[in-house]
Amino acid sequence: MQHLDGLKDKWLAAIAGAGALDQLESLRVEALGKKGEVTGLMKTLGSLSPEERKSAGQSLNQLKDALAEAIEARKAALEEGALNQRLKRETLDLSLPARPELDGRLHPISQTIDEIVAIFGEMGFGVAEGPDIEDDFKNFTALNIPPDHPARQMQDTFYLPKKPGEKEAMVLRTHTSPVQIRTMMSKKPPIRVICPGRTYRSDSDMTHTPMFHQVEGLVVDETTHMGHLKGCLIDFVRAFFGIDDLPVRFRNSFFPFTEPSAEVDIGCDRSGGELKLGQGKDWLEILGCGMVHPKVLANCGIDPAKYQGFAFGMGIERIAMLKYGIPDLRTFFDADLRWLKHYGFVPLDVPSMTGGLTR
Repeated sequence: MQHLDGLKDKWLAAIAGAGALDQLESLRVEALGKKGEVTGLMKTLGSLSPEERKSAGQSLNQLKDALAEAIEARKAALEEGALNQRLKRETLDLSLPARPELDGRLHPISQTIDEIVAIFGEMGFGVAEGPDIEDDFKNFTALNIPPDHPARQMQDTFYLPKKPGEKEAMVLRTHTSPVQIRTMMSKKPPIRVICPGRTYRSDSDMTHTPMFHQVEGLVVDETTHMGHLKGCLIDFVRAFFGIDDLPVRFRNSFFPFTEPSAEVDIGCDRSGGELKLGQGKDWLEILGCGMVHPKVLANCGIDPAKYQGFAFGMGIERIAMLKYGIPDLRTFFDADLRWLKHYGFVPLDVPSMTGGLTR
């Protein structure tokens, strides 16, 4: 049994070099199958003395376990590689109908994003995007969110397992603010962008889902002030909801990444048990906003003594529900074709400020 080290090296090298699952399975059979080389050595233990049998048995079992572990690890790697290749090949545009002759519908989320882009595009905003998986710095630290802030807790944030060499766990972004951070770190002011995309938080009920959509806006230059922010958002909500005299108010609030901060309410009427947007004695909170905190600018390499800006953010599902009368947030993700046919939009009905927004 003195040759076991060489035998182990031979099989481990062969396993590591296996380029396909069928090749790996052949190696497993040759080494550990009923007629495999290691199995054959196990059968010779009966001819040894008790002391030799004990020592040789331990060595062979260690060899067998090492090869089995290596095979499983290589199998997992090959399966992951095969899956990645398959995902690259099998790409679909899920917003298109299954057959050209079918009457397909755009999802309300897609339509609402197009409407938002159309409105802010007329104001001179570009569209910025970023990855769904972010590091702690861009998702929290750069936004002036302290280590003990509730948003960092496990019950709110989806943390990914740490990989070897990582100092901190990556997270599924809890807002699209990291896109603002990426934009400020990669571009020099003036900056004027909106950042629509998916976000993730550990919550689920009629008004919350673990995955939802947000759009955030950012303006950074040398002259921007709170009046610009108010004018921008008042124009937006009136254009989006199609109500020229929609009442809008700004209330003092607090967000770590803006100072001063405000929440924006729009006028509504709840009399008779029905919600109607527009003139009325009631108010409905719709988004948060404020002037970008100087620390956030500094964290992104922008001189807060020279530049200032404003930011805002809102839930896309929320404003879609208000505009189109959708009562339950969870139905957005039920994949019910009857629901989509009722609330969906004709793909060629592209929203624009000149052609009109779909109502």
